[in-house]
Amino acid sequence: MLRFPDGTKVRITGLNEVLADLYSEGREANKETGEELLKRLEERNNFIPSSSRTRREYAHLLLAEYREYIEGPGAGDG
Repeated sequence: MLRFPDGTKVRITGLNEVLADLYSEGREANKETGEELLKRLEERNNFIPSSSRTRREYAHLLLAEYREYIEGPGAGDG
């Protein structure tokens, strides 16, 4: 679940699987990976608004999740 700075929470279907896939591909947490996260999550029928501002916000939060995933204990375990 993503939490936006205003406290809004959004459930993201398949987030852990996408993070695991990107990690197994050796992706770094950068702008390109943020765009790839958005693309793959949209392919899993997650709604991500089309406004460029909101997409940037989503990408920023998703990259933070990815950084936690790759730096956390047991990285890559799931």
